[in-house]
Amino acid sequence: MSKTIAVIPGDGIGPEIMTATLRVLDALDCGLSYDFVDAGMVALEKHGDLLPKATLDKIAEHKVALKGPLTTPIGGGFTSVNVTLRRHFDLYANVRPAVSFPGTKSRYENIDIITVRENTEGAYRSEGQTLSADGEIAESVARNTRKGSSRIVRYAFELAVKKGRKKVTAVHKANILKTSSGLFLNVAREIAKEYPQIEFNEMIVDNTCMQLVMNPYQFDVIVTTNLFGDILSDLCAGLVGGLGLAPGDNIGERAAIFEAVHGSAPDIAGKGIANPCALLLAAADMLDYLDMVAKGDRLRQAIRDTMTHDRDSVTPDLGGKGNTSSFADAIVKRLAA
Repeated sequence: MSKTIAVIPGDGIGPEIMTATLRVLDALDCGLSYDFVDAGMVALEKHGDLLPKATLDKIAEHKVALKGPLTTPIGGGFTSVNVTLRRHFDLYANVRPAVSFPGTKSRYENIDIITVRENTEGAYRSEGQTLSADGEIAESVARNTRKGSSRIVRYAFELAVKKGRKKVTAVHKANILKTSSGLFLNVAREIAKEYPQIEFNEMIVDNTCMQLVMNPYQFDVIVTTNLFGDILSDLCAGLVGGLGLAPGDNIGERAAIFEAVHGSAPDIAGKGIANPCALLLAAADMLDYLDMVAKGDRLRQAIRDTMTHDRDSVTPDLGGKGNTSSFADAIVKRLAA
């Protein structure tokens, strides 16, 4: 097949890990063409806008984007580029796999958990934000809807069926947040009845955090609201060695954006030592989305084999002596074998 995707190299280490990732994708012979567009600080400097209309138009045209980490300036009234992209394209499902890889510094082995996070509403709507004149009282509204809750829970169950998963855990705080979290939980209970082949469990968010640390193997697919999903997906990343191994998939009806979850790491930008794994794994998820599942699996296996057998080629954060380029070289060599 032939497919053009929008590519956002990003800020900081973004261009370095994107270059490595595209080299690996080319080695897979996926038939992909790349339409490069700007966002983040690079876009602000070049176009005077963190997210130019031309970038939005290209993503809308191609319907699929691969994105490096972006920097949103602190203060000055700038809105998060990531949040803006999610809202603009209604990317309601944020899918965050946490999978163990060999040779990583982590407390657990053989972790395989998928967090499915509602991506457009909840506490992150930031509606009704007010600060009293004396600066003593701050308020913000968390808004969940039946539509938003229904589609994210259904997405999680459909994902479980598609990937042969056995269990979905709905994470909530309905014991305290009886309306907003209660609505989500009630919807999850209703939809779970439509999938009798999938075990359904419900768990309060604070207990979930403790259980993930004590026994993460009890979890398979987690589905939850926006704020809880943001926190839990990072916790799950910590179980397998950190955000350097954490891809993020933002899925909607009209578009999908695949990204490295970690930041732009300006402190190591330009040094050539950035770990490209998160973006490579996001690219593998993108291939799944494009119905190139076998190629996505080949890419994941090549990463795993490289981390197992080519330790000198991997980046220092993974205990190796290599750099971004040598890591990509080793993966490409395995794909060509």
